[in-house]
Amino acid sequence: MTPFSIVYTKTPNHTVDLLILPISKSRVAENLADRITKTLVEVKTKLEEANAKYKLDADKHRRSKNFNVGDLVMVHLRKERFPLGTYNKLRSKKFGPYRIKREIGDNAYVLELPADLHISPTSNITDLYEYFPPDDAPVIIDNSGASSS
Repeated sequence: MTPFSIVYTKTPNHTVDLLILPISKSRVAENLADRITKTLVEVKTKLEEANAKYKLDADKHRRSKNFNVGDLVMVHLRKERFPLGTYNKLRSKKFGPYRIKREIGDNAYVLELPADLHISPTSNITDLYEYFPPDDAPVIIDNSGASSS
């Protein structure tokens, strides 16, 4: 579905659709019309194949993220998300952890953000990262095998 078809509730006319091809008895004209039609069909299939290949290549690097309501996530806040004059490029890029309040479709979530951030609580899934709490277990270093010389 294209933006044109959404706005005008019909598919846009192509140049071939605008041509009024008279029914002629000329064999040359019929051959030309057939060649143009075959070329357009071939171009359409090549474009569909290329788009499928591009999608396949892009999906190789894409990881699916699934979060549930109530999960803790880190959110990556881009410069555009901050109110004018409050962004600092030396500031941390990931903020959180914040709890997911609700899910909007497959790729957007509403987060429980603090009010002092003054930004929209809705975030795209590409800006969300799983939160891993810090490991508070003490680190034990065993020096019994080391020589004291």
